[in-house]
Amino acid sequence: MEYEFTLKYQLIEDEEVDVLLERLAAAGCDDAVVGVGQPGRLALAFLRESRSAKEAIESALSDVREAVPSARLIEATPDLVGLTDVAEIIGVSRQNMRKLMLSHMHSFPAPMHDGGTSLWHLADVLRWLQARGSYAIGQEILDLAQVAMTINVARAHERVFGASRNLAY
Repeated sequence: MEYEFTLKYQLIEDEEVDVLLERLAAAGCDDAVVGVGQPGRLALAFLRESRSAKEAIESALSDVREAVPSARLIEATPDLVGLTDVAEIIGVSRQNMRKLMLSHMHSFPAPMHDGGTSLWHLADVLRWLQARGSYAIGQEILDLAQVAMTINVARAHERVFGASRNLAY
């Protein structure tokens, strides 16, 4: 099965772009579109063949770690999303998604960030939609969102409480 996801990194050292691209390809990241447009950042949009979402993302993390060991993972996606993102994924309008959220305010997942732009963990919203039975949610996207959320939550925990030997990300 093919899984589409993005890994975003902070580069700790200045890297020659051509050398960086060669190292990434040699490490197995030849199935990713690499973005280096923002100074000090690296984004890899993967389309990876694998037996599971977990295996796809974990193998990509390992490949990047091999190529650029000093890079720090910022975020794995798909995870944090706005209502527009969710609407696009499930094939409805943003207005429809907002109406759904407001009409089920007591059961709709709470956002991870609430403000001018609210953000949710995609996995939480997709599980909620799946439980309602109104929308066909593909297991692949749900699995991918769950793995990305797990990685991002583990990274946030590590930033707040310090590194743990049990964290693989």
